[in-house]
Amino acid sequence: MAAPAATPFIASLDVGTTSIRCHIIDRTGSVVATATDSVKLLYPKRGYVEIDPEVLWQSSKKVVAEAIQRAGLRPDQVTALGVSTQRSTFVTWDRRTGKPFHNFITWKDVRADGLVRQWNNSLTWRGMRLGARCLYAVTGSKRFLAGSVLKLMNTQVTCRFSWALTNVPALKDAVANRQAAFGTVDTWLMYKMTAGRCHVTDVSSASATGFYDPFTMSWASWALGIFGIPEHALPAVGDSAGPLAESDPSVWGAAIPIRSLVADQSAAVYGACCFQPELIKVTMGTGTFVNINTAGKTHASVKGLYPVVGWRVKDDLVYLVEGASSDTANIVNWGQSMGLYADPSESSGMAEAAGDSDGICFVPAFSGLQAPVNDYQAAAGFLGIKPTARKEHMVRAMLESLAYRVVQLLRAVDEETSCTYTRIRVDGGVSRNDFVCQLLADLSRLPVERATSAEMSAMGAAYLAGVAAGVWRDQAEVAALRRVERVFEPRALDVGDDARDDARAAMALWERAVGRFLDWYPVDEAAGASPSSSSRSSSRSSSRTPSAASKGAGDAS
Repeated sequence: MAAPAATPFIASLDVGTTSIRCHIIDRTGSVVATATDSVKLLYPKRGYVEIDPEVLWQSSKKVVAEAIQRAGLRPDQVTALGVSTQRSTFVTWDRRTGKPFHNFITWKDVRADGLVRQWNNSLTWRGMRLGARCLYAVTGSKRFLAGSVLKLMNTQVTCRFSWALTNVPALKDAVANRQAAFGTVDTWLMYKMTAGRCHVTDVSSASATGFYDPFTMSWASWALGIFGIPEHALPAVGDSAGPLAESDPSVWGAAIPIRSLVADQSAAVYGACCFQPELIKVTMGTGTFVNINTAGKTHASVKGLYPVVGWRVKDDLVYLVEGASSDTANIVNWGQSMGLYADPSESSGMAEAAGDSDGICFVPAFSGLQAPVNDYQAAAGFLGIKPTARKEHMVRAMLESLAYRVVQLLRAVDEETSCTYTRIRVDGGVSRNDFVCQLLADLSRLPVERATSAEMSAMGAAYLAGVAAGVWRDQAEVAALRRVERVFEPRALDVGDDARDDARAAMALWERAVGRFLDWYPVDEAAGASPSSSSRSSSRSSSRTPSAASKGAGDAS
């Protein structure tokens, strides 16, 4: 039986790298129904990671319809729809036909690695950084400080889009005729939900592309010019929430008001109610993302952190400082595929039972090491295996490495910001691992708070949509809905001093091990790399140069 039409329900669609889910959420913030589907990643060549855009759309459309049905609702009883998506995964299509020119090129794709390295080592790029450094010395502007350490990365859209503009003939022709459209996942979904009426993105997704300037809040004309990116193909950039559009009735059988469109990490910050700078949001999903609300101030970094837009709703513009580690849940899943445990849920107990790692260290660098190490030729692997080693020791070493990477990011944030942090709020699938959360609390000396729901991106999109639709008045009312499942307190000094010191000693050993795995892969053997005239030494220097540019970092689902 359908629910009364007067009862508000928010549908929240969250499209990640590996999964698509839709939650139906009521006024109390409770999830009343859920539908999920998996994202099929395609690997047509070494270093290529793609998604079929039509398949992604049909899956997204299906999970929304299923969630509405499971909630016992009709589509016209949905008060508002909120959408959260992975960032920096893009597609282009023909404006006349709506047909894509190629698959989504995801944020994990490294086909443009050769371009990335060539640009970073080019005289043009070095000249730009030098010029920005001089301007910073004269003006003191943080924008120029960011430019002085500007570095392209594979996770940004910039070089991958430049690659597509050169290597996809149909796209080149459409650009010449001004008939090409570019969009990240949010843009494509909005285009499909509105039957082609809307070609838009929001500020949070735009700021993660690499060619949107968070300091000026506009597409960066200098980047468009250098990389040959046609501005006429880019979407309009709008707010993260508000009366954005309505879905076409042909999609779900009724026009559903679309009230939020936001990047996943920004949505997770909102969902975790990190509205004050003293709260740290750590998402541990496919990758790990550390975000801190810097309110209305952009952050310029020299350690590889980067400024992104959190959200913009009318006059409320919030910036975030972000650091990322690309390998988290995939490390846990790899352990399962290697037979170390039958189910990832067993890993926490195994790590605790081991007592220590028996001196084994694991470096989680399937995708290299990001900030503050910044070495994309780093290798993953174990070091220190002895005849006494058991699989429990190896599992513990793997989980320890995930916490260590978070601590490295927190240290970088602490060195570059002046805030006093009081609490870490974790979400994402790996946040359900008690061992990782307790170790993070011990090493950071901060309480680690885990909500009852690990789906903070979906909750954030729902909260933004609900506030825009009038279901909740403001952020204070949203914060009152947050439910905490457990808080991991740093172990008391008089009780857990030995354990804490052991944890610090183990991390110090791990940091030594990391040094052995740096710069492991020759540049010409890196996945997806193209030949480059750069010397090995210049590549090493480039790969460890931090970035303060607005950066694409995709998803943590």
